[in-house]
Amino acid sequence: MGISRRKFLGGGAAAATALLLAGCRGGGQGGATGGGGGGGGVGNFPTTPQYNFVFVNHVTTNPFFTATQYGIQDACAILNCKYQWTGSENSVVSEMVNAMNTAIDGNADGIAVSIVDPKAFNEPILRAYQKGIPVVAYNANGAPGKPNPALAYIGQDLYESGVEMGKRIAKLVKKGKVALFIATPGQLNIQPRIDGAKAGIKQSGAPIQVSEVATGAQVNDELNRIDAYYQGHKDVNGMFAVDAGSTQSVGQVMKKYGLHKKGVKGGGYDLLPKTLQYIDEGILDFTIDQQPYEQGFWPVMQLYLWRISGGLMSPSSTSTGLKFVTKENVKPYLTTKSRYEGSSKKEKLIKPPSKITPPTA
Repeated sequence: MGISRRKFLGGGAAAATALLLAGCRGGGQGGATGGGGGGGGVGNFPTTPQYNFVFVNHVTTNPFFTATQYGIQDACAILNCKYQWTGSENSVVSEMVNAMNTAIDGNADGIAVSIVDPKAFNEPILRAYQKGIPVVAYNANGAPGKPNPALAYIGQDLYESGVEMGKRIAKLVKKGKVALFIATPGQLNIQPRIDGAKAGIKQSGAPIQVSEVATGAQVNDELNRIDAYYQGHKDVNGMFAVDAGSTQSVGQVMKKYGLHKKGVKGGGYDLLPKTLQYIDEGILDFTIDQQPYEQGFWPVMQLYLWRISGGLMSPSSTSTGLKFVTKENVKPYLTTKSRYEGSSKKEKLIKPPSKITPPTA
């Protein structure tokens, strides 16, 4: 099922965002710390301080978030604000909490945090509120069904995306053994996906036996463990992953042993270049695009609107959607290099398609 690639902010927030985009671009861009020039007014908005927004991430050097950082940079360039990119390289929650506390003590103007733990971020968020600092979640929003204190969530509905993945797996495999690979079980940016995938397979009623396999946070570990799994389970009918690194590694193993030609199905998440190549070559059946650029762009916009409105424009939870990328629609991802997919630093205008294909099941 193809869910809308973009679900923009609703109501007044969407109109205000359109005005922002019509405003003047200001300042330059940065890396771990980026931003614009002075905090002058932009578009029809008042002169402001140069707001500093802090993004707390769980895997700060992961290539998935390249596009996210470009989204942050571009929003900051529009709004004459700056940002910091901090957190943990290896999903260490205590490091993320420390980074968040540093941002609070440093009087950040707003914080965006990937909530990859069900409880650890609740106290820091509430402490931020005591100092008048707004906080939004992005990319991960804690445990499904267990609310956290963040003002809004900008990202994919992780559990529902997993359900849709599970339904697609059932259509592809139909019966037999399926392995679901996950880098770090329990981490709340990916665990809801695998839970949803298992639920989707179960809902289908297909006679599929599912095995959940941990691969580790490092790409080399992921590849070795997926290869080892196949060596011990050569009767597997499908291999799928719920994180970018494991998805790429599934593709490598599928290619190494010619598994797709043997009838084994495979797929997963995100837009790493090798993953896209494997789809184009018919080695993988699909990957899922969750719009990482938007996961950086919209938090900046929403935190800015909160500040200039005196808190009246509360951040809105915003779905960045789900799109299945298959052999039929992968070509534009391979031929277009852009900041929006994290494949190029260059700012450029990309010609849109002459016709728009509606989402399909």
